[in-house]
Amino acid sequence: MDVLPLYQPRLIVVDDEVGLREMVAEYLERDNCSVRTASSGNSLDALLNQEDADLIVMDINMPGEDGLSILQRIRRTRSTPVVMLTAASNIADKIAGLEMGADDYMTKPFDLRELKTRIKAVLRRQPPAGNTVNEEHAIAPPKNIRPFGKMFVDLEARSLVHGNGACEPVTAMEFDLLQVFLQNPDRVLTRDRLLDLAHNRDNDSFDRSIDVRIARIRKKVEHNPSKPEALKTVRGVGYIHTPARRTA
Repeated sequence: MDVLPLYQPRLIVVDDEVGLREMVAEYLERDNCSVRTASSGNSLDALLNQEDADLIVMDINMPGEDGLSILQRIRRTRSTPVVMLTAASNIADKIAGLEMGADDYMTKPFDLRELKTRIKAVLRRQPPAGNTVNEEHAIAPPKNIRPFGKMFVDLEARSLVHGNGACEPVTAMEFDLLQVFLQNPDRVLTRDRLLDLAHNRDNDSFDRSIDVRIARIRKKVEHNPSKPEALKTVRGVGYIHTPARRTA
């Protein structure tokens, strides 16, 4: 039987439709998930203050503060994976969600089995929760790190790290792209190849999603994102990671 990992993932489902929240929660709890529900951004904040989450499933179209605004707030301090729920065929919402750091998206109405599969895929790429930005309690840089622009990539913790050891929020799919570029230095990778290597074609990812995530990565790793040095565009082809040539 296709089940989620043996540990009990802590999930939060955010949607203003009580029937949908309860249906999704009940279904995922059958697969060893611990599921809490929230009807708004304020109730989500309260839940996260009580206990962190391993993944959030959140609707975009909600009264008051919408899902995109909530996601933008979350990404200022947390790298918690977020799967967004979008209206049918609304490509603008999908792109906006990716630009703000969503890890995946589902189109309403959706199949619960597919939602479970997407959640599993995101959780496989993400370490357990607790990776918040906190300069005061920053730890020393880990040993297994690789330089990438002005930042460092911790391959074991699957995180992006400042020189002082503080973690920078990075989504699971953004990290997958960083890892692919580290594995293929000085090699031009097409968007199609990146979709194969980083996303395993396990959803309806489109070429534009690669461009959006590259832009987000550049804001984090480049000294000047408008003139990238570590992650360059090869016009009409794709992207190339050029490691810095460090001198003694």
